[in-house]
Order: sequence, then structure tokens, then C-alpha cells
Amino acid sequence: MGLVVLAAAPVLAAQNLATDPAVVVVSGEGVVTAAPDQAWVSIGAETRSKNPKEAQSQNASAMNAVQQQIAGAGIPKDAVRTIAYDLQMEYDYANGKQTPRGYVARNTIEVRVDDLTKLGDVLDASVRSGATSVRGLRFDLKRRDALEREALQRAVADATARAEAAAAGAKRTIDRVIRIEEDRVQMRPLQSQTMAMRPDAAMEKTPMAAGEIEIRGQVRLTATIK
Repeated sequence: MGLVVLAAAPVLAAQNLATDPAVVVVSGEGVVTAAPDQAWVSIGAETRSKNPKEAQSQNASAMNAVQQQIAGAGIPKDAVRTIAYDLQMEYDYANGKQTPRGYVARNTIEVRVDDLTKLGDVLDASVRSGATSVRGLRFDLKRRDALEREALQRAVADATARAEAAAAGAKRTIDRVIRIEEDRVQMRPLQSQTMAMRPDAAMEKTPMAAGEIEIRGQVRLTATIK
């Protein structure tokens, strides 16, 4: 884990000396990096037929097979949820006219993978068993809340050090911190972590590279000086 400092120039404010204390206002930033230990991915099955019930039945069979393979890869039931389902008529368009072509049924589930060593197996098994789309892969951190707090703590420590340096430059010292405002906490991958998968791709084991995730906390600190 590392600490990165990016802060705005400190501001020393000598207010109405009769009533208001002099203050210093600074910004501080703390950055924590960690390897992801969780992944989310959307897996879908799409089937077509002239008959809506047949399209629906084929889709149910395909998705049942997909979910059986996912369970066989060690993914528990509570880590799988349906996020989209639809059955629609499709049309062909020619010479300004539309002609019914048939029905398409789509079912999409979201799968949470808590053991990243199983991720490639989950994706491969899904496609082999009938999935027609694998998309929206994203990596996450199980301890994200704790790491966000750590980034904020580092940001406050950075802002405090900057306030002390600014006060020292004016031959003053920090008296007390009177305000700390959280600007924002951001989380972003340090490399691309999304993918799409073609069902007709060569069925070699899919390699995964999770990289690292960066959590960046920023604060604005106000302290009185003496």
C-alpha cells in the first residue's frame, strides 16, 4: 500500500484579530492500493423461435444448464441473482414494411465470485453450457469500507502535516484543528478490468489479470494557528 500526496496550496487567513483567530486551510490526499479479491460478472442466454413458448422454454433450459455449471464450479446460490429477463417479438424490415420474424427470449444473471481462482472456470463453464454473452466483468474489494477509511485517515494525516508546514513558514504553530471536511473517496482500477466474451471463441482456459485497485481519499482541513 502506498501514500500519494496531491494537495492544493495552503491558505493562511488572518481574520479580524479582535474576534476571529487566524486559521490555515489545506487539502490533503491519501491513497491506498490493494489487489482485488472479488469479482462480479453478468452472464446471459438468448434463444429464438417462431413460437413464444418455445423460445421461453429453450431459454429456461439453457439458463438452467448455465446455473448448474456455475454451481458445479463452487459458486453458492446466494451469489447468483437474475438482473434481466425479457421476451420480445422480432421483425424484419423491407420496403418500409415490418414482418414478424419470431420471438427472442433473454435471461441475464449476475454472479459474484469470491474466490478469483475460480473466475476463469466460471466463465468457461458458462459458455460451454449455453451462455451467449459474458460481459461487465468488474473487480472489487471485500474490505472496501475499511480501506476507504484508511485512505481518509492518510488524507487527514497529510493535511495535518501540510497545515503544520504552512504555519511554520509563517513563524507560527498549529493551535487546534477546528474543521475537517471530506471532499470525496474514489475507487478505480489501475488497469482495464472489464471484458466481453464471444461464445464461439476457442475454448481454452480463459486467463484473468485482476491488477490492483486504487482508493483515493481527499479532505479539506481548517486549523487555528498561534
